[in-house]
Amino acid sequence: MIEIPSDLHPDLVPLAWLLGTWQGAGVAELDTSCNFGQEASFTHDGRDFLAYASRTWVLDAEGQRQRPLESEHGFWRLSERQVEAVMIRDDGVAEVWYGELAEGKPQIDLVTDAVARTQRSAPYSGGKRLYGYVNGDLLWVGEKATPSTPLKPYMSAHLKKTVDPREWVADLKDLPDDGIAFFR
Repeated sequence: MIEIPSDLHPDLVPLAWLLGTWQGAGVAELDTSCNFGQEASFTHDGRDFLAYASRTWVLDAEGQRQRPLESEHGFWRLSERQVEAVMIRDDGVAEVWYGELAEGKPQIDLVTDAVARTQRSAPYSGGKRLYGYVNGDLLWVGEKATPSTPLKPYMSAHLKKTVDPREWVADLKDLPDDGIAFFR
């Protein structure tokens, strides 16, 4: 179920399906292929944008964290069905993305419009991303291009919404002090 917070800016209602913290795993095609874990969050403070944060890490064969992979932060806005996002990545890349919210379904296609890189960042000239809300989960796939490589898939993930225990506390009013009476 998609919940729409009462203080969500009206322009962002069509993006309400993104709100929350998402965790899961995916596959990355970087120098070599690897599995990665991801935690991503979309939050709001009542203004006309969603704040976005994502961090990923390499997973070993047993699914244990090995080392950090990528982190990015940004802001997403919506006007009609037009999505714009500004993102900064820890590898020294800043991007402006534009795209469109699909008609009648929770799906967003984004393409880079501008890329700025620091001198130490790896070659990168642009990308595409597809985000979708499927059976209550967030799925995404990313493509990337460099000056010497055409656009090709590089990462994809399947994320599930996580629950913050602080949200539960608000629903536990009048809980007995001993904890046992609750089960009687």
